[in-house]
Order: sequence, then structure tokens, then C-alpha cells
Amino acid sequence: MRLWKWKRENLPSVRESARTAVAATISFVVARFFRLPEAYWAVIATLVVMQSTIGATLVTSMEQIVATALGALVGALLAMYFSENLFIFAAAVFAIGLLCIVFRLERSAYRYASITLAIIVLIPRSNAAWIVALHRFAEVSIGIVVALAIVALWPQRETHSAKRGGE
Repeated sequence: MRLWKWKRENLPSVRESARTAVAATISFVVARFFRLPEAYWAVIATLVVMQSTIGATLVTSMEQIVATALGALVGALLAMYFSENLFIFAAAVFAIGLLCIVFRLERSAYRYASITLAIIVLIPRSNAAWIVALHRFAEVSIGIVVALAIVALWPQRETHSAKRGGE
């Protein structure tokens, strides 16, 4: 009985590992340069966004930046006017889903918006909600932009099966 299955072409390459490590490190350094308090969010965003080609990453990344802004805005408003109300939080997650439908943002963007909302609303902070929201947006945007830059400047080589159409 196999506990997991794998294919050689789906394993990360040394090049991909190096590229991801460099991107994550640059994201952290840039976020620290701007004195953002939770620079690890830039790193997390970079790790989530890293994909093999710029074409596969660009549209998704732009949606994720827009969704992060949406989640930050809703999160800041929610935290300012409703303190620690789980029902209001649930309604906000639902409302963000509806807004994503209206703005034609896909599920991955909805996840980014909801995660941003949860981070702002559910984690107690001493700063004002709008400051936390602005920091989260900046940290995640830095991570996404760095990932896009690395993917564009250091493209992933196609695997043999990808060249043949994924057979």
C-alpha cells in the first residue's frame, strides 16, 4: 500500500528550490526595509504565488492584490465598528464572496480576501484597524510583486512532459 504517489516531473527542481528561496528572502528584506511589522506575510504571499511561468502567475497575482485590498478594507471597517462579533465576521466573509462575484474575482482571490479579513479582524492588535489593514495590504503586495519579478527574471524551465502537452 502506497501512502503517497509522485511523479518525477512533479518534484521540485534544484532551480525551482533556489528561485523560491531567493524570492522569499527578497520579500522579507523588502518588507523589513519598509519597516512593516509582520514581514513574514510578504514571505507567505511569495511562497503562495510562486508558479512556473509568468503567464500562469500574472493574472492570478493581480486578482490576489485586488482581493487583498478588498479584504483589508472590509477588515478595517469591520474592526473599527464591530469589535469581536463572530456573526458579523461570518457575514463579512459571505459578503466578500458576493463582492468577488460582482468584481469577477476567482476563488483564489476570494481566499486571499477572506484570509486578509480574518487576520485583521480575529487577531487582537494594539494599532488602529486601518493601520493593520494597510500593513497587511503592503506586506502581501510586496510578496506578490517580488514573486512576479522573480518568475519574470528567472523563469522556470519547462519539463519534458510539459513540452509534449502534459502527457
